[in-house]
Amino acid sequence: MKYNLKEIFRVILAVSMLVAGITHFTSADQYVKIVPPQLPYPLEIVYLSGFYEILGGIGLLVPPVSQATAWGLIALFIAVFPANINMAVNLIPIDNIPNSPWVHVIRLPFQPVLIAWAWLYTQPSDLEKQASIIPKSLIPKKLLRLE
Repeated sequence: MKYNLKEIFRVILAVSMLVAGITHFTSADQYVKIVPPQLPYPLEIVYLSGFYEILGGIGLLVPPVSQATAWGLIALFIAVFPANINMAVNLIPIDNIPNSPWVHVIRLPFQPVLIAWAWLYTQPSDLEKQASIIPKSLIPKKLLRLE
C-alpha cells in the first residue's frame, strides 16, 4: 500500500511522540529540572506527560481513535509549553541540548509547529491510506466510518 505525504508525517510524529515519551521515563531527571517550580509533584508530572506522549504516539496510528488522539496531543503540547518557557527563561541546562539563548529562541516557536502538525490529524483522513498499527481487516467497518 502506498502512503501519501500526510501519512508519512503521521508516522514520523507518532514515532517522535513514542521516543519522547519513553525518554520521560529513562531520563526523568532531565525533565524534572524544567517543570515550573510552582507546580507540585514534578516527577509525577513528568511521568504523566511521558505516558500521554506514548499514548498519543500509539493513538495516532489507530484509525478509530486517531482524530481524538490528535486533539489530545494538541492539549498536551499546550500543557507542557510552560516547562519549555521555564527552561528558556532560566536557561536550565538539559543533557544533549545546547544551553544557549539562541537554541531557546529557535525551540520555543516550534511548539506552535507541533500543534499545527497534530491539528492536521484532527481532520478526516482517507481511511484506505491512513497509517495504522492495526491491520484494517481487523478493525470493524463500523469503527472505520467514525472519521
